[in-house]
Amino acid sequence: MTRGRGPYGADPDAAVFVISVAAELSGLHPQTLRTYERLGLITPGRTGGGGRRYSQRDIELLRVISELTSSGIGIEGVRRILDLENRVTALAQRNEELQAELEATRDALRQALAQRRTDPRGAAPTANRLPVLRGPDPGSSLVVWRRQR
Repeated sequence: MTRGRGPYGADPDAAVFVISVAAELSGLHPQTLRTYERLGLITPGRTGGGGRRYSQRDIELLRVISELTSSGIGIEGVRRILDLENRVTALAQRNEELQAELEATRDALRQALAQRRTDPRGAAPTANRLPVLRGPDPGSSLVVWRRQR
């Protein structure tokens, strides 16, 4: 499932569909939607009065669950598949973040090396001015080793 806007520019996470409409859009019976919620496969939004409201993303998830169960996969298998898909998505996002951070670090190091080469005062004053690198949490640290020539 992709992030972004749904049809007509609507937020795909906006919980707007009542259970009867969600059931019709997903091709499932309303009781099946209640069962999937009870099993923890889906978590619809709730109104102030406690009524269920489903989003477009919920409808897409219900369709995926329906396809998987129709192909003979049991509920625990569906749960495992959904969990693995979520993990893959999270890992892909983290990988993108790390690649962007790596590229930014490489750019900063290139700039530091270029400045070191062009510094008229010589290499000594700028030799130890490497960029400050911060980890994902404040307590983490990174060690940069430099070979002596």
